[in-house]
Amino acid sequence: MEDAYAKSVAEVLEAFGVDQTKGLSDSQVEQHARLYGKNVLPQEESTPFWKLVLKQFDDLLVKILIAAAVISFLLARMNGETGLSAFLEPSVIFMILAANAAVGVITETNAEKALEELRAYQADIATVLRNGCFSILPATELVPGDIVEVGVGCKVPADMRMVEMLSHQLRVDQAILTGESCSVAKEVESTPAMNAVYQDKTNILFSGTVVVAGRARAIVIGIGSNTAMGSIRDAMLRTEDEATPLKKKLDEFGTFLAKVIAGICILVWVVNIGHFRDPSHGGFVRGAIHYFKVAVALAVAAIPEGLPAVVTTCLALGTKRMARLNAIVRSLPSVETLGCTTVICSDKTGTLTTNMMSVSKVCVVRSVHQRPMTDEYSISGTTFAPDGFIYDADGLQLEFPPQSPCLLHLAMCSALCNESTLQYNPDKKSYEKIGESTEVALRVLVEKVGLPGFDSMPSSLNMLTKHERASYCNHYWENQFRKKTPRNYVFKRCP
Repeated sequence: MEDAYAKSVAEVLEAFGVDQTKGLSDSQVEQHARLYGKNVLPQEESTPFWKLVLKQFDDLLVKILIAAAVISFLLARMNGETGLSAFLEPSVIFMILAANAAVGVITETNAEKALEELRAYQADIATVLRNGCFSILPATELVPGDIVEVGVGCKVPADMRMVEMLSHQLRVDQAILTGESCSVAKEVESTPAMNAVYQDKTNILFSGTVVVAGRARAIVIGIGSNTAMGSIRDAMLRTEDEATPLKKKLDEFGTFLAKVIAGICILVWVVNIGHFRDPSHGGFVRGAIHYFKVAVALAVAAIPEGLPAVVTTCLALGTKRMARLNAIVRSLPSVETLGCTTVICSDKTGTLTTNMMSVSKVCVVRSVHQRPMTDEYSISGTTFAPDGFIYDADGLQLEFPPQSPCLLHLAMCSALCNESTLQYNPDKKSYEKIGESTEVALRVLVEKVGLPGFDSMPSSLNMLTKHERASYCNHYWENQFRKKTPRNYVFKRCP
């Protein structure tokens, strides 16, 4: 339902024929599964390997080189040359073209694999209400009309319309979809705006986004390709190939070069018509062939065999650098397009940010009986890595931050009053978060402050592995206290 955001909860429930307190029945699930399909992004039909290879030779300059190599080989054979001399020049040209094709095929193959990584944003499991009880099911089994419960840390398994709030608020991190640097508050009330954009659909939970605060229940309204994430994938697949400025110039250069070379060949051959009958050639026909070979040799010499190799190498280096920054490059020439970009327009939501937050300054109360009453500290480090130092107002680094009672109590509060999670992913070699970016930033601050027991050995923390170091100090404080949370819901066990 594309307009579910504008409808009331009762209207959405009625449209799918579902009872909010019981969920779908088994018969309804089977019916909806036949009608809407499975909750998976359809796999893109991969381009055959032979087509990828042929695509690399679809260039005028490359075709000229191939033609020159073939003609050079045929003339060598017609002239009676055998062995290495007949194959040397054609072999060098073909080796250069083969290297170019290999780089292009590898790059485009990796790009197709990167497109499939959109599947990684899909949730694996979901807590679903069916036949009056909750159960945990694979997210692929969800159908429109299912009632799903989500909480902190849950990845939204499909596009869903909010139907019930189970906490005072629900906030979702949908930066992967809209680029918003802060989490978005969701509500149950309908949105009156027509043709609303994603940011205006405050009652819709989008597939692939992550819940960072609160709990709620929602009804599935879109699965698979009929989700916001599915529309992004479809848009990427519908993108038409357009010649880049570099490819256009290379084609123009190839056309100009072909005309010039053809003119020179014809001119050289025509100028020497009078020498065809020279007895040293052994006849008119042999003389014509001899000067034709001379003309072809001039043509091959005029062709810059190294140009495709140089261009491909430069583009491949650019692609490799962009891949390190998690950029998806579908074809090598598209890298050059960025080099021709003069203006990049970005909206105010911070689409170009890394969606990371960090504590840069801290102000604590030193004493109510002293002036000044407060102390200010600066903290270095702008990522989720627990690497950074604390400096006082004079810019001097604190050797043992836990010796400051104010900083120590601030670290305790930041660790205990926190619902986020920070961990190190060895596969991606990066720190990953679950929860609000602001709360994760406070967890990182706790790690930078450290623990009192490590005052005499500040290097001891650095001896831990990155996985252990990510939340070592936070876990210490959490183990010192017991957090009590009220239970405001009960799961009904199914027989």
